[in-house]
Amino acid sequence: MFFRPRILDAFIGYSRSQFIKDLLAGITVGVVALPLAMAFAIVSGLKPEAGIFTAIIAGGLISLLGGSRVQIGGPAGAFIVIVYGIVDRYGVSNLLLATAMSGFFLIIMGLFRLGTLVRFVPIAVIIGFTNGIAVLIGLSQVKEFFGLRIEKMPAQFFQSIQTLYAAVDTVNPTALGIALASLSIIIIWKLLEKHLGHLSHIPGTVIAMALATVFTSWFELPIDTIGSRFGGIPSSLPQFEWIHISWSTAQYMVAPALTLALLGAIESLLCARIADGLIHDRHDSNQELLAQGVANLITPFFGGMPATGTIARTVTNVESGATTPVAGIIHALTLLVIVLFAAPLAKNIPLASLAAILMYVAWNMGEWKKFVELKQFRLPYRLTLLSVFLLTVILDLTIAVEVGLLLAFITFIYRISSLSRCESADPKQFPQLSNLEGQIDAYRIYGAIFFGAVKLLEKIEENLPSKTLVIDLKNVIYIDSSGMDTVQELAHLCKLRNIQLILCGLDHQPLEMAQRTGFIQTLSSEFLYPDLQAGLEAATRS
Repeated sequence: MFFRPRILDAFIGYSRSQFIKDLLAGITVGVVALPLAMAFAIVSGLKPEAGIFTAIIAGGLISLLGGSRVQIGGPAGAFIVIVYGIVDRYGVSNLLLATAMSGFFLIIMGLFRLGTLVRFVPIAVIIGFTNGIAVLIGLSQVKEFFGLRIEKMPAQFFQSIQTLYAAVDTVNPTALGIALASLSIIIIWKLLEKHLGHLSHIPGTVIAMALATVFTSWFELPIDTIGSRFGGIPSSLPQFEWIHISWSTAQYMVAPALTLALLGAIESLLCARIADGLIHDRHDSNQELLAQGVANLITPFFGGMPATGTIARTVTNVESGATTPVAGIIHALTLLVIVLFAAPLAKNIPLASLAAILMYVAWNMGEWKKFVELKQFRLPYRLTLLSVFLLTVILDLTIAVEVGLLLAFITFIYRISSLSRCESADPKQFPQLSNLEGQIDAYRIYGAIFFGAVKLLEKIEENLPSKTLVIDLKNVIYIDSSGMDTVQELAHLCKLRNIQLILCGLDHQPLEMAQRTGFIQTLSSEFLYPDLQAGLEAATRS
C-alpha cells in the first residue's frame, strides 16, 4: 500500500504489557523533550512555546503517520542555525511560510518515492555539517551561559565572535554559576546512570533544569529567566492562525525552504536508520517523508517551528522500552498536559540552565572523533569533511552542503573513472595479433564508459589500425549517453577510414543502451560476437 503508517501494523496483536511499556516510555520522552523544545526555540530567536507546540503537534503527527515504529519527532538542534538566520533576516512570519513550504517539498519527495535517494548523501558531508552545527549551537549559548549583556546576537560567525568579545566585561557570575552547576549535574548524572536503578530513566537535563529553577526562585537570583525574558509560557492550547505572507519576501523563501526540507529529510531518515539498528526493524523511508511533510505543513499554522526526527529523544524512547508509535503519541500528550497544568512553573526556569543543556546537547551532537581519525582517510574525504565543517561555521549551511556534494561528486567521478581501464589484448594469448601487427588491433575495456571515462575510447581513436579494430566490451558494466556517443563517433571514424569495427561481449545494460540509441541497428550481425576469441577469428578470416 502506498500510504500505510506503521501505527496500523502496531495494533496487530497489541497487548496490555506493550501499552504499559509505551506509556512509560512516552512519559519519559515527554519530560526529556520539555527543556530541549524550549531551548531550541529560544536559541532560534523564537518564544519557548513555539518549541513546545512543535513538539506536541509535529511530534504527535510524525508518530501517528510515520514509517518508523519508535522515532520521536520535534524541534531539533540541526535547524537552529537556519531558523535563526531566517528569523533574523526575514522575520517570524516568513519562517512560518518557509516551514510550511518545506513540508510541501517533503510531501513531494515522499510521493515521488525519493526517500532512498537521501541516503546517497556522503557520510563526510553529514559529519561535516553536523559538527559545524554543533559548534554554532555551542557558540550561540555563550551569551546565556555567561550571562552577558548583549541586546541581540548577530547571525554571522565573525560578527558573533566580535560581539561576544566586546561584551566580555559584562559577565554575570550568578548566571555562570547556575550554568556550570547545571552542566556538572548533567555530566555527573550521566556518569552515575548505571548505578541509579529506576532513577536512570529520569534524564539529567530534567534534574538540572528542575534544581536550577527551584534554586533561582527560592533565592530570587538576579539572572534572566523565561518569565523575565518572555513573560512565561501560555497555559492554553495553541491557536490556529493563517500565516501572514509578505509577498515582497516570499519569493526568497524557496531556497531556505528547500534547505529545511533536505536537512529534515536527512535528519529524520538518519534517525530512523539508527532506530532500526536498536530495535532490529526496517522503516519505510517514503512514509516517513510524508509524515515529516504533513507535520511541517501543519505546525506553522499553530505558531510552530521546523520539525524532524530527533536522535537523542528516539534513543531515549527505545531505551525506555517503547515498542510502537503509541509511545510517540503519548510523548506529545505528556507535553500537552504539562503545558495545560504546569506552565506557570516554567517562568522561573533560568536561561543559563537551558544554555548549559544546549551546550551538553551540542557536545554530544558532534562526532569529534572523526576529526582525530581524518589521517586514516584519503585527501578527498578529508577535504570534503573539513570544507563542509568550515563553511557551515563561517558562511552558511546551504553553501556548505552544496560545496560538499560537489566535492563528493567530483571525487566519485574521479574514483569511478580511475577504475575504468583499457588494455590491449595480449599477443601471447592471441597469436594471430603478432602476425597481423598494425593491421588488426584488439582492446579489452573494463569498468564503465561514461562521461568521466570517455578518454579510454579517445585514446583508441588516436592509434587506429589499418584493417580491423576489435573491442571487447564483456567487462563493461555500464555505458551512459556520453559513452555511447563516443562509441558511435569511433564507429563513424572507422567507417570513414574503411576500417572494420568488431564489437564483442556487448550484453546487459550496454546492449540495452546500444538498442535504445539505435546504434545496434547500424551494425551488421557479422560484426557482433560473444567474446574476443570469436571476434579475432572473424577478423583474421576477412
